[in-house]
Amino acid sequence: MDWMETLVVVVHVVIAVALVGLILIQQGKGADAGAAFGGGASQTVFGSQGSGSFLTRVTSILALVFFITSFSLAIFAKQRAEVAGQAGVPMVEQVDRSAPADDAEGGAPSLSEEEGGDGDSIPELE
Repeated sequence: MDWMETLVVVVHVVIAVALVGLILIQQGKGADAGAAFGGGASQTVFGSQGSGSFLTRVTSILALVFFITSFSLAIFAKQRAEVAGQAGVPMVEQVDRSAPADDAEGGAPSLSEEEGGDGDSIPELE
C-alpha cells in the first residue's frame, strides 16, 4: 500500500505545479478588450478566440484531479491513524472529576467544606 500512497503524492505534487503554471499563463479579463480590436489573435495556435477556453478546460480538469488526489491522501492518512491506534499506541483517557477521590492510604487531604472549599475547587497560592 505504500507504493500507492507514494504514487498519489507524486501525482498530487505534479498537478499542483501544473495548476500554478496554467493559472499564471492565463490572461485576465482585461486583456480581452485589446484582442477584440485586432490584436493579432487570428494568427495564434488556438484560433481567433484565443486560448481562453482551452486553458480554462485544462485547468478545471487538473483541479478536479487535484481534489481527488487530496481526498485519497486524506483516506490514506485516516487508515494510517487507525492502524497506529490498533498497534498499541497509548490513547488519552478523560478523567471523571465529579467522583470524589479515595483517601484510604492517607494521601494529601483534599480541601473540605470546613476549610472553606467545596471539594472541587483549586486551592489558592499564598
